[in-house]
Amino acid sequence: MKLAVILLCILGKLYGMLLQIVQYRSAGNPTPAGVADVYDAETYRRWKAYSREKCRLQMISTAISCALSVGLLASDAYARFASLFPEGMIGQMFAVVLLEVGVGVIAGVAISYADTIVIEGKYGFNRSTKKTFVLDQIRSLLVGLLLSAALVSLYALAHRLAGDFMILLFAAGLFGFTLLISFLFPLFSRLGNKFTLLEEGELRDRLSELMQKHGYKVRAIEVMDASRRTTKLNAYFTGFGKLKTIVLYDNLVNAMSTDEICAVFAHEMGHGLHRDVLKQQILNLGNLLLMAVLAWLAVRSSALYTAFGFTAVNYGFAYVLLGVGLELLQPFTGIVTNAYSRHAEYRADRQAVREGYGAAMITALKKLAKENFAHLSPSPTYVVLEYSHPPLAARIEAVERAMESDALPS
Repeated sequence: MKLAVILLCILGKLYGMLLQIVQYRSAGNPTPAGVADVYDAETYRRWKAYSREKCRLQMISTAISCALSVGLLASDAYARFASLFPEGMIGQMFAVVLLEVGVGVIAGVAISYADTIVIEGKYGFNRSTKKTFVLDQIRSLLVGLLLSAALVSLYALAHRLAGDFMILLFAAGLFGFTLLISFLFPLFSRLGNKFTLLEEGELRDRLSELMQKHGYKVRAIEVMDASRRTTKLNAYFTGFGKLKTIVLYDNLVNAMSTDEICAVFAHEMGHGLHRDVLKQQILNLGNLLLMAVLAWLAVRSSALYTAFGFTAVNYGFAYVLLGVGLELLQPFTGIVTNAYSRHAEYRADRQAVREGYGAAMITALKKLAKENFAHLSPSPTYVVLEYSHPPLAARIEAVERAMESDALPS
């Protein structure tokens, strides 16, 4: 039983490694003609180097993660560490969570440093200071511990209350938890970031008009100081119901024209009009039910725990086992959720066309790709398995078709 769990863990990591190899090799794919103007020759050479360095780092990260996971499982480290804490379900449960999250974050610090400070800095994307980086790592550890402890507590409570009927209770709890995280995301984003109101002018007026045209009320339009950490661009809006707060990265405001920013935001508004976040949450219910089934299976046999040095079921270790199972199943569930996500992106792009920003959407997409150093010709297999957004060339072709369709007489 112990060997089977370890082998499953290795298989999950190997799958991730194979995907990274596919992505690494795709850096040499020919660039589609429609996006050949995104990078000049020198920038394209730098992109290839950047892409390969990132892929190599991801492969190293996966290898380290595999070695640590196998080492912790094979040596019964979870049970040994838990035994240092007072006997009882709660203390030893949280001890395993502390070890799992702590080892993951601490082992990931070097990888994060190499990614953020070294590689992103080398290619001009990182603006984080070492102090900001350290604070971000501490924040990541604290948030990881808090969220993992909450999930394990929910896990234990569902099993204690419902026993073998925990599946629906745990799935419902997970669904509520994901909704809560979505609700709290705007608060999390304000940890370590500064938000200022967008100054009055044409951009503010046009964004407000765009929202009000579709029945939304604008609570505020804010600019986030993302440039403290990165040169990459983004925009989003938050809030439940019709009252929304618009958030723009300062990089986006500085890099794009008014039309392009409106196009990007019309795209984001398209997601809101079609309730894509809610639909994805509902679609995710299937994944949550699968998680609940795995969670139920993980506490069915006490022999599974004695094989790893425990004297009884430990919900913290059950949480670790759940992660092993999900890593194997995610590729299959991800195909469905990613396919819907790509469909939603195409539809949101069409919203920008309907608002009269089709041409601006194309130039905005190219700027986003250039500033974010996007892959212009990824492997089709990798796109199907991993991409939540369509590749740039496919998106531009779809926008052009939508523009032609809108231009035809009705």
